[in-house]
Amino acid sequence: MHAPRHVPVLDLVAERLRDTFGEPDARASVTFLGTERIEVLRFPLPGQGPPPDQGTPPATSRPPGQGLVCYATLGMSAAPMADPTAAVADPERGPRAELLLTLRAGLAPVDQVLRPLATFAATPQVEGLVVAPGGSLELGEPLWPGAAFRAVLVGEGGDPVPDLELPEPLSPVRFLPLLPMTPAEAAWKRARGAPALAERWASAGTDLTSPTRSAVSLQG
Repeated sequence: MHAPRHVPVLDLVAERLRDTFGEPDARASVTFLGTERIEVLRFPLPGQGPPPDQGTPPATSRPPGQGLVCYATLGMSAAPMADPTAAVADPERGPRAELLLTLRAGLAPVDQVLRPLATFAATPQVEGLVVAPGGSLELGEPLWPGAAFRAVLVGEGGDPVPDLELPEPLSPVRFLPLLPMTPAEAAWKRARGAPALAERWASAGTDLTSPTRSAVSLQG
């Protein structure tokens, strides 16, 4: 299931993350039974607003002095995600991705999201799931203690971390943002689709980086 040895995929991914965010200020490693190790790197982004990849306009007001922190997985892209209906998994061809979660620091114990994030990154290995934009990932418990979110919507990649092209026949690595959803938002997404939820967030000017935000109004 691994890429050819002459293509150091994870080294290239780590380099792309450093080129975009600088050096991480912390990292953690999680290994699940029967899976390869997943690392989660933390990059402080002080003084910046929510990244444009979330596809929503800036919120009208935000707490002063609260910088952003981006958590990025490293390890999910070591192997391509396999179509669960395929009889044999291709060890080279197939989509590759890492996950990004950007949150506003200082308002909640968001550093405890590391294991849930690694759990999401291990999903292709554990469940044979292809993680792609518009999909959702369910945790079944709060993303961190006291969080109102138990699931995430997978956003589009490409910004702020550009896709990482790999030598043929390997597919590029995409860096997919995760957008936390409350249970009501997750149910709305299942019923109406990801574009409908994204439209609600956009029209409300929702700050998707806020770890203490309330669910967006879903009436009407």
